Amino acid sequence: MNEPAENDFDAFYRDTSRRLLRYAYGLTGDPAEAQDLVQETYARAWQRWRRLSGYQDPEAWLRLVVNRLCSDRWRRLLVHRARSAAERPPAPMPPPSENTVLLVEAMRTLPATHRRALALHYLLDLSVAEIAVETGASTGTVKSWLSRGRAGLAAALGATTTDDLPEGARHAG
Repeated sequence: MNEPAENDFDAFYRDTSRRLLRYAYGLTGDPAEAQDLVQETYARAWQRWRRLSGYQDPEAWLRLVVNRLCSDRWRRLLVHRARSAAERPPAPMPPPSENTVLLVEAMRTLPATHRRALALHYLLDLSVAEIAVETGASTGTVKSWLSRGRAGLAAALGATTTDDLPEGARHAG
């Protein structure tokens, strides 16, 4: 597009955007959703600006687009609600075991770096090298975090060795 067309669109946007945002907010009742609708509307208007700028009332076109986008949003929500209502609710999850509760409490006592290293290693099965890449630390540092984390867990759980830790918190070898 050429510069005069860009300037015309910029002026059009400045003149209409606040009104259109108020209108979209009135339709949705949600400020974030209203902003999203208005952003999408102006993106579409920019793509069609050459033709749209010749309309007698281009702002009416904007409102029409907001109406349609809002209707589409409500339609999607209704379809989602209907689909969700037709599905059976998931089976209730059993409560965590006593070991899990103790382990989580013990993990909370550790420094964040140790907790992260232990979670990446034992919960996501990442190797020391993969943890080093993800955290930006050296492999030696990761090994230290894991070792100190296991020792911290043992102390927090009152275990005398890491062999006394609950399954899943022991050193993998």
